[in-house]
Amino acid sequence: MVARTFTVAFEGVEARRVEVQCAVSPGLPSFAIVGLPDKAVSEARERVRAALGAMQIALPSKKIVINLSPADLPKVGSHFDLPIALAVLAAIGVLPEDRIEACLSLGELALDGSLVGVNGALPAALKAAELDCVLACPDACGAEAAWVGATPVFAARTLTQLLRHFTGDRPLHAAEPGEVSDEVFGRDLRDVKGQEKAKRALEIAAAGRHHLLMVGTPGSGKSMLAARLPTILPPLGAQEALETSVIHSLAGLIEDGGISRVRPFREPHHTASMAAIVGGGRGAQPGEISLAHNGVLFLDELPEFPRAVLETLRQPVESGAVMVARANAHISYPARFMLVAAANPCKCGYMPDPARACSKAPVCGGDYLGRVSGPLMDRFDLRLDVPPVAFGDLELPGSGESSATVAARVRAARDIQAARYAGSDARSNADAEGATLDATATPDAEGRDMLTRAAERLGLSARGYHRVLRVARTIADLAGEADVRRPHVAEALSYRSLGAQM
Repeated sequence: MVARTFTVAFEGVEARRVEVQCAVSPGLPSFAIVGLPDKAVSEARERVRAALGAMQIALPSKKIVINLSPADLPKVGSHFDLPIALAVLAAIGVLPEDRIEACLSLGELALDGSLVGVNGALPAALKAAELDCVLACPDACGAEAAWVGATPVFAARTLTQLLRHFTGDRPLHAAEPGEVSDEVFGRDLRDVKGQEKAKRALEIAAAGRHHLLMVGTPGSGKSMLAARLPTILPPLGAQEALETSVIHSLAGLIEDGGISRVRPFREPHHTASMAAIVGGGRGAQPGEISLAHNGVLFLDELPEFPRAVLETLRQPVESGAVMVARANAHISYPARFMLVAAANPCKCGYMPDPARACSKAPVCGGDYLGRVSGPLMDRFDLRLDVPPVAFGDLELPGSGESSATVAARVRAARDIQAARYAGSDARSNADAEGATLDATATPDAEGRDMLTRAAERLGLSARGYHRVLRVARTIADLAGEADVRRPHVAEALSYRSLGAQM
């Protein structure tokens, strides 16, 4: 007799159905798991045996074989424990087979029979809804999985509770979704004294999802400005929140089953490896660029990152996705993020100050910022110098605009873009290209003339030319104007000055 139930194996953000088959047959007593399991899956037999023993259920003295089909798909993770246990219980006649075959489950078993939370409950629930079956999972995953809403989710603290549920002895109530969080924990933009141009650039970047590079001396406020970016970004939309939460679910970053509408803000250290930034490692896990999907990736001390790591950002910045290719896996992850970077002008950091700069200026600046390749530098829409703040400005009371005031303008500009690009793949001005960009961002005659002359003088590439158009479109949106005019182009060009000096 062969009993069947279902679970999932994760390939990137996709959950693939896995059929868990259990056969109990005469022979020498044994418990084997086949179907390309990794070490964690192979060890499930000991956890299942101990958990059933804690429930006073003895395995028969027969040959037990668990097959995970399709057998050529790698099976990774401890979430296979629960479906293996359910299949065994059905095979020995403890659970009704029809109830188990209509169930998709995942969860780790403790030796006492309790269920331990695992990663990936949200994509597993999406797959269960697609297959039109119920989902069984640990209690710690119930609130997260229940967000799908299209399929019943039964969350239990112990395997005994699930056994009683499937036998009809004590049915479980469907899990309720967790809370929605939209509160941003961050400092207010009003705390930043001076740096009006930098704050304006921050607003433009947030409004159009433009990539931003800030170069300035130590203590000029680059990191301080970047830390306040989350407070002016609009909340995630429903589709964006789902996309982001699926990735965070796979990475185990969802806490208490709640879904957050706050845009991710990831700030890896410059010692991070390529696998940590792009993705990879065991099971080809998502990297920082995917964890920042629909949010911000902040790279402080940009030139200090390894050159190879920085070069891997070039393709995801353009395409909004990354392919993690390994010998045994080719996994695609979404990576539509806003790249914000900060850098000192040179190794010592004080090249613009003649009194403090080293004797190698200005060569030291070219050598230091030269660690960032030209192609990557060309992908920054906004590049600006952040000068030191005057001591007189530091003594002024906080009189600048608050984050809430700036966020309202950013939200209004994003709403304009959402209406403009409805029905297309673009979500913001940074995504517009081709005919869509020409139709929405072509400036008036004076603006075109200025842009043409500036492109020749600054030596703009075709990519740089189009990025100026996108920034100008965002500036016009912030002003509430339907057409891109000369002043908008002029301001957009002012944020390419850093590139002209490098």
